[in-house]
Amino acid sequence: MKNDYQLLDSGNLRKLEQVGPYRLIRPALNAFWKPVLPEKEWRSADAEFIRDSSGRGSWRNRERIPDQWSAVWGGMVMRIKPTAFGHLGFFAEQFRNWQYFRENCHGMDALNLFAYSGLGSLAMAAGGAKVCHLDAARGMIEWGRENLELNTDIPSNIRWIADDVNKFINREMRRNNKYDLIALDPPTFGRGSSGQLWKIESDLPKLLANCLALRKTDRPFTLVLSCHSPGFSLLVLERMVREVTGDEVEITADEMYIPESTGRKLPSGIGLRCIVK
Repeated sequence: MKNDYQLLDSGNLRKLEQVGPYRLIRPALNAFWKPVLPEKEWRSADAEFIRDSSGRGSWRNRERIPDQWSAVWGGMVMRIKPTAFGHLGFFAEQFRNWQYFRENCHGMDALNLFAYSGLGSLAMAAGGAKVCHLDAARGMIEWGRENLELNTDIPSNIRWIADDVNKFINREMRRNNKYDLIALDPPTFGRGSSGQLWKIESDLPKLLANCLALRKTDRPFTLVLSCHSPGFSLLVLERMVREVTGDEVEITADEMYIPESTGRKLPSGIGLRCIVK
């Protein structure tokens, strides 16, 4: 399956992307360098998302692109839907995690938290896992189902749940349900399905501890953590994980990125893969 998503260039706090047949410009707030490609390449974009002070924004030349289309990235077909926040329905920097899930999830019970439009869950299912996909937004559950329909080679062994993460985790603890792998990509700030407030600085430590309480203790447990929040550096996240796992953990941590056609990389958060013995 050939990718038809590509990060073409970045710079001046923007990124230029080819997403299927459409070329888009979106914010890249850490792209403090200058673009490599000539200005004419940027001028050829079909649409650009302009962010405002509220964190939302609007699409310039929105009439040039449809409400939705499909594109291929990371071995999967994705339903693309430009949103009022400038999102498209996928985070390209997750491609290495998707590959990890496909290669390491066989026979596992896997839980995907803050699971968004389901591509991580699809990768887990493709790897042979029994998957529980959880997101607070019902619209994301439907988006995930659409992505599954586009990937007919992926088993449909995914349970789709719209709920607040903390409420769901507490219920799973009471039910004594256990998992081999838990993945989470928490936002900095958010609200649950019934308006519950999420703040990463106060809620993430407790959530990590509760994730460990859901591990199967008769075999190694895998925790995959992604983070894009300012102040949560690689060392900060690693220390938070070790605080709940103790020393019996192997952590592989690095900076997530999106490869550019220029040969450079656009840094896009921190990723940790933790194996608890």
